[in-house]
Amino acid sequence: MNQFPRKHVLGMFLLLALSGQRLDAGGQLELIVVDKDAGKPVPCRMHLYGPKKDRPRRIPGAPFWHDHSAIDGRVLLRLPNGRYEFLLERGLEYLWRKGHFTIEQRAEDTIEVDLRRFVDMSADGWWSGDLDVRRPAHDIELLMAADDLHVAQIVTWRNDKSDWNNKPPEKPLVRFDNNRFYHLLAGALSRAGTDVLSLNWPTLPNAPGGGGEYPPIMQFLSEAREGGNVWIDADRPYWWDLPVLAALDLLDSVQTAGGNIHREGTTDNESPGRPRDRMFYPGPWGNARWAQHIYFQLLECGFRIPPTAGSGSGLSPNPVGYNRVYVQVDGELAYEKWWDGLRAGRCFVTNGPLLKPSVNGRLPGHVFRAAEGTKLALEIGLTLSTRDPISYLEIVKNGQVAHSIPFDKYSKEGHLPKLTFERSGWFLVRAVTDLPKTYCFAMTGPYYVEIGNRRRISRAAVQFFLDWLHERARRIEIEDPQQKREVLAWHRRACDFWKELLARANAE
Repeated sequence: MNQFPRKHVLGMFLLLALSGQRLDAGGQLELIVVDKDAGKPVPCRMHLYGPKKDRPRRIPGAPFWHDHSAIDGRVLLRLPNGRYEFLLERGLEYLWRKGHFTIEQRAEDTIEVDLRRFVDMSADGWWSGDLDVRRPAHDIELLMAADDLHVAQIVTWRNDKSDWNNKPPEKPLVRFDNNRFYHLLAGALSRAGTDVLSLNWPTLPNAPGGGGEYPPIMQFLSEAREGGNVWIDADRPYWWDLPVLAALDLLDSVQTAGGNIHREGTTDNESPGRPRDRMFYPGPWGNARWAQHIYFQLLECGFRIPPTAGSGSGLSPNPVGYNRVYVQVDGELAYEKWWDGLRAGRCFVTNGPLLKPSVNGRLPGHVFRAAEGTKLALEIGLTLSTRDPISYLEIVKNGQVAHSIPFDKYSKEGHLPKLTFERSGWFLVRAVTDLPKTYCFAMTGPYYVEIGNRRRISRAAVQFFLDWLHERARRIEIEDPQQKREVLAWHRRACDFWKELLARANAE
């Protein structure tokens, strides 16, 4: 076994090449993957190609999706003759390992490969979650362990259909490995041009069927809210009914890193949602940037909704946890504490860089307050770890990039510019990598500033949603007059909200 020389990219990459292993089609190669620090086998994700490089291979007995398998730390490979390449990954906190081997006549071998953790986010109270997993329930524990994920929502029902054959689990919340949790009764509720995730159901709901405009999605969600602690997550900010859901207080979170962002690319359209202006949001990053812009407009209207993330694995080509949200939890991880932290906005979303933000010693979601006429100066602290080369850091203030700092400059200076507020507003920090095929980034949850005890409400942002609402209403197609009146009643309530908010706007 020969090893490639180590390649240092931000101190994060390791390459492993295995050569000279000679097996035949009846031979076998046992691969053991161990945690370098613990010295024990560790679950991970394996991408295996060969003999034709462009064709990912399934590993018998291992859960497979798109281009990868999840293995429990040991895998027995019985393969035809030829050259094979592989990639081993375990979430975002481990270095990946890459290599190749050749299988020829009559040989057996066992090879041990180590994966090294380069940062332990949970040691500082940051725990990862994926709010949109669409993989088989019986594979979930291995899939989560293989990508080092701690909280997951498993989508097992859609409108009037479910995976449970009317026999849902008595205990939908499952804990394993001491600090990993998954919930088995998440659902995806769809209507024309709109899809929302409805999470943390205590039992299987009687969700409305069909995919048309009636019955209105708002009616079901309003009743769900009255019945318990159901969490509503917008998996795409550009779905048509977002302005209605926001106006009626039917959103708990918005995915700024969803299944539209893939490991090897991004979705290039918003169908069936509100399309982006490709002049302002061009190229492979346009879809993701449009989704973030819409989220920023919600913040500009005074909403305090945390950003979230979901891989969409099982529908999207992503592995479980590819897009994830980290939440800060004080003390031992408990499922309820994780959701409390998310609701408070103590979070960041990522599919690459790992952030530990602190502004004047405070976590994301904090509200800085000052008296009218006071100038507030804020010092942004950031601990950053990454496997992927970062191009630049951005400070987004009131929906605009206030500072864009090349990563080389940040590395030399070791600090970010101070922020000054004379009026109410909000800000967050975003890190963007150099990966050419996809939009790989991390973004903190927002911090808020109140000067004179009032929130910032932007006229332009409110008008953005009011125009959107009018456009949405014109798209409603219902033949039955009574049904149409019922649906439009929800839109009129939303319209009244946005008009009243426009009257209270205090910023351009």
